[in-house]
Amino acid sequence: MLKKIIRKVFHLRSDAGIHFYVAGFFFKYILRQNADTPWMVHHSSTIYWPGRIKRGEQVFPGDSPGNFIDATNGIEIGDFANIGPNVGLISTNHDLIDNRMFTADQPIRIGAFCWIGMGAVILPGITLGDHTVVGANAVVTGSFPEGYCVIAGNPAKVIKQLDKEACREFAYLRREAFRNSR
Repeated sequence: MLKKIIRKVFHLRSDAGIHFYVAGFFFKYILRQNADTPWMVHHSSTIYWPGRIKRGEQVFPGDSPGNFIDATNGIEIGDFANIGPNVGLISTNHDLIDNRMFTADQPIRIGAFCWIGMGAVILPGITLGDHTVVGANAVVTGSFPEGYCVIAGNPAKVIKQLDKEACREFAYLRREAFRNSR
């Protein structure tokens, strides 16, 4: 009962343990690691330019261990997307001539209900449509804006199509459950 009250008062997520917030508090507010990120980040993750990240409902980039997120050119993440451990979201490259400089590019766009598997890397300007599953250790060098698929490999390619109706039904039920839990 006390945990439930604490979670409600401090707006803590029910899917993350209190230890996540205690460690996060120490690293964010005492050691000032990822201090400018408005949501709690795992202490082993790094986020550059968090103000350039647009995130949907129940999306917390960097809450998994070892994430590297560079939002220099922006990152947009749809509702209920999940980012696994050791994922890299890299929205810019170094200039090929002068590596002190960075290149301008389109933002990374990740649709709703996407799942980015452990160790995957998503490069600048990539668009992933809704319900795209990125396999572990995939390197996403091209866009998959149509979504509803599983991609894997280096470079990533479609290895399976998902049932659109099943995905849409799941999305509807998940959103309704979320609205009713508030």
